[in-house]
Amino acid sequence: MNADERRLQVLRAIVADYVSTHEPVGSKAIVDRHNLGVSSATVRNDMAALEEEGYIAQPHTSAGRVPTDKGYRLFVDRLHEVKPLSSAERRAIQHFLEGTLDLDEVMRRSVRLLAQLTRQVAVVQYPTLTRSTVRHVEVVPITQARLMLVLITDTGRVDQRVVELGDVITEDATARIRTVLNSTLVGRRLTEASALVAELPEEAPPELRDAMLRVCTVLIESLVEHPEERLVLGGTANLTRNVTDFPGSLRKVMEALEEQVVVLKLLAASRDPSTVTVRIGEENEAEEMRSTSVVSIGYGSPGMILGGMGVVGPTRMDYAGTMASVRAVAAYVGEILAGR
Repeated sequence: MNADERRLQVLRAIVADYVSTHEPVGSKAIVDRHNLGVSSATVRNDMAALEEEGYIAQPHTSAGRVPTDKGYRLFVDRLHEVKPLSSAERRAIQHFLEGTLDLDEVMRRSVRLLAQLTRQVAVVQYPTLTRSTVRHVEVVPITQARLMLVLITDTGRVDQRVVELGDVITEDATARIRTVLNSTLVGRRLTEASALVAELPEEAPPELRDAMLRVCTVLIESLVEHPEERLVLGGTANLTRNVTDFPGSLRKVMEALEEQVVVLKLLAASRDPSTVTVRIGEENEAEEMRSTSVVSIGYGSPGMILGGMGVVGPTRMDYAGTMASVRAVAAYVGEILAGR
């Protein structure tokens, strides 16, 4: 085994021990618990190299080390294959999901199952059974600080919403928002449109950002109002099991999970049923979610994505087990819904 492979084994040992104990990991513990076949001095040297490269870090009060976001990323990238679930786990999933009668029940059971299996927060997007596309978005000033949004679809649905801006807006700014919305959304399926709308506030120029955020938050409600385009969350209490995993940010994470825009964005990356996507810590775009990791996947039948699902938890998570559970539940839900 060369030095790089050995260091990767040391990193794996640190990740495994830290995930299970939540305690920083020292070289003696690695030698005692993991049969690496090398001395404590070698492990200490490997840990020094891993720390220098930014894969592990030393909390102020401890002699041990903990993985960094970069370390978790290397660990996940080197999981050559997601471990399959045991036949007992697969049977449990099948048993839990079979016999469900309606779509709501499938969604409720799926999110509950995913939260139980992973002990994280589970998110499932309702399948996109509608084929409606956006025909036009009209933005009408009611007062200087209030707009009317009118969404018109190709199926003839007209949805009106009022947006309270909290600040005055010029006619020119209103026109610019109208132009951006229509150039982004016209001709798009409603579900695709909702993911695109979630991106717009960040892309807006600074002077329009606040108004665009408020407009987009209201518009998302119009786009995902159909029951088949909702999101179901389960297991939010799991986040509170280890408050120390979210130093100073747990409340922000909980609040962000209540925002449809944020959660849709978390699932936007997972459009492929064959690939589990893992976003770790700082890789999450939403600032409030940067103390979390998101493991997600698309579900559906071959050639047709119906929606996304995934889990949100601390960066200190059992990635291999979580990825396996997310993939397995998605496969079963895809089969159930494709068979309808």
